[in-house]
Amino acid sequence: MGRTLLGCVAIGIAGFTTFANAETPVAGFKQALENESIGLLPADGFRLRIGACPDCAVPKQNLWYFQNEFIAVPANATAASGFSRGVDRNTDVARWAATPAAAQLAHPSVVWLGAPGILEGATVLAGGQTLRTANGQEIGLKLAPRLSTNRSYANAATTAWLAGRQVRMRGTLEDAGGRPSFVARTIWPADFAIEPATLKTEPLKHPTGLAHFVRAPAGEGKSIETRLLWERHPGQERAWKDKPVLGIVLNGAQGDDDESLGGHFAVATGRFGDKGDWSNWAVNNFYNLDSVSEKGILAATVPMDNYLMDLNSGQQYYRPSVMLVAVLNNARTAVAYQGGIQRVFNHFYRHDFRYRHAAANCTGISVDVFDALGWHVPKRGPTAPLKSIGAYGYVAATDGSLASGRKIYDYLNEEQVRLLPAVGFDAIGQDLLQLVGTEGMPKRPLSSYEQQLREDVEAILLVRIPQVPSSRAMGSAPVFSFDEFRSRVPADQADWKIVPVGPRPFPAVLREADLTPDDDPSPVPLPVAGIGAGLGAILAAFVWRRRARPARKAASDRRIPETADAE
Repeated sequence: MGRTLLGCVAIGIAGFTTFANAETPVAGFKQALENESIGLLPADGFRLRIGACPDCAVPKQNLWYFQNEFIAVPANATAASGFSRGVDRNTDVARWAATPAAAQLAHPSVVWLGAPGILEGATVLAGGQTLRTANGQEIGLKLAPRLSTNRSYANAATTAWLAGRQVRMRGTLEDAGGRPSFVARTIWPADFAIEPATLKTEPLKHPTGLAHFVRAPAGEGKSIETRLLWERHPGQERAWKDKPVLGIVLNGAQGDDDESLGGHFAVATGRFGDKGDWSNWAVNNFYNLDSVSEKGILAATVPMDNYLMDLNSGQQYYRPSVMLVAVLNNARTAVAYQGGIQRVFNHFYRHDFRYRHAAANCTGISVDVFDALGWHVPKRGPTAPLKSIGAYGYVAATDGSLASGRKIYDYLNEEQVRLLPAVGFDAIGQDLLQLVGTEGMPKRPLSSYEQQLREDVEAILLVRIPQVPSSRAMGSAPVFSFDEFRSRVPADQADWKIVPVGPRPFPAVLREADLTPDDDPSPVPLPVAGIGAGLGAILAAFVWRRRARPARKAASDRRIPETADAE
C-alpha cells in the first residue's frame, strides 16, 4: 500500500530537517508546505505528516490509507471539514450547503502530498542524471523506485522528453557522498503553464465540439495545448493571477488495459499562480478504496502535479488528458464544491458508501456533489434499460455468475452523465457554456448555485495535456458510450488486456456503529426478479393445468353442460 518504509520516512524527514535548518545548500529546495497553496487554501494552515501519526486530529479511518505516505493535515482540528452522521453523502452536502458554514472553506482532513520536499527552478540535463539548479549548481537526479506491481515506468524516452526543460519536482534531497542529489517522485514541466495573454479565442462551432476536442488525436507533444472558448470581456487584459478556478479533468483510455477505456474523471479547484502556474490546484480523486492499485493510486485530494505527474501514480504516465477550466471572478462556487467534496471524502474513508463502477464511480460521485449544491447538469438517460434484462440473463448464463449479470444490468441502467467520464465532461461543459449564454440559456429555472456560476465565470478554456513517453503503451480518447466500449475491446473477453488488482479489506475495528447502510445490491435486480416471478407463475399455472386436465375431463361428465362449455 505504501511506497516508503517507515524507517525511510524517518530518514527522509531527518535529512530534510538538516538541509532546512542549515544555510540552504540547494537553490529552489523547500519543505513541501513552504510558501505553497493547496488548491484555494494557503498551505500554512496545514502540517506535514505521515499517515501513521498518533497526534493528527483527523479521523483514524482517513489516516489508515496513508500510513507510510506523506500527507498534509489541518494544523487546527477546528478548521477541518466535517460530515453529518446517519445521512447519505448527498443529503449531507445539500443540507450543509444551505448553512452559513458553507461560505467558508474548511481544510480537507487529508491531502496526499507523496513527498516531504519541493525543488523548483531546476533544469534536467541531458542523460537525466543531473539537474542544474536556479543558481547554476549541478546536483544529482534520481527517480523514486518503480512499484513492483507497476508494469511500466520512466525510460530513455522519458529522459529525452524532459531533457533541457525547467521542472518543479516533489521528492527528497539526499546527501550522496557530500554532493546533494534529489530523489524525484513527481516531475512537473514548468512550460505546462497556462499563459492568459497568449490564449487564442476559438469558440466551439457546434454542440459536438467538446466531444470532437476530446476525440482528437493527442499526438506526442511536449507541452500542453490551450484553447479559449469564451471570455466575459474580450479585448481586456486577462489579469488572472490569483483568480479562482473550477476545473473538470478528463483522463483518457489506457493503451494496455481494456477495462480502462472509459477513462477517469476528477474535479479540481485552486487559483492561478505566478506566470500561469496551476501545479498546486487541488484535485479530488476518487478510486476504489477496497482494492490496491497497481500504480499506487490512493483516493484523496491531491495537488495537480501529484495527480498528473507522479512517476508511479500520475495519470499522464499512462494516458493523455484534457481539462475544462472555468476562470472565476468570485471564489464562492469553487469554495462550495471543494467544501462539499471534502465532506464526501469523510464519508468515503469511513465506508459510509463504497466505490461502485456503475452507481458510485469517479464521475458519479463528483457529479452528485454538483447536483447536491444545485448545479443540475441535464441528464441523458441510461444506455439501454429495456435491453438490460436480456443482457442480465445472457451474461449471467454465459459467465455462470449472477454478479456478472448484475454488473451489466447496472451499467445499462445507470444515467450516462454519472456513468461515463467522457459523457459527464461533455454534459458539464455544454451546460456551463449555456449558463454563460454562448449556446442559448438553459430552458430550466436556474438554482442559486447555477445563477452564481452564470455571474462568476470570467472565462472558459480547454487544455490538452500530453501523455509522458515511457515504457507504457500510448493511450487514447475515452469512450462515449457502452457500444463504443464494446467495439474497442476484443469480442472474446478472454482476450482482453486486464490488470488484476488485490483486495484491501477495511479493518473491522475501524467500522463505527453509526455507518450509513451501504449493502451490496441483490444479485437479481427487482425487475428481473419480478419478470422471473411472473414467468414462473405462468409456467406453474401451465404445468398445473396440463397435469389437472385428465381429472377435470373426468369430472366434467358429472357437471351441467354450461359448466363444461365454460370449461
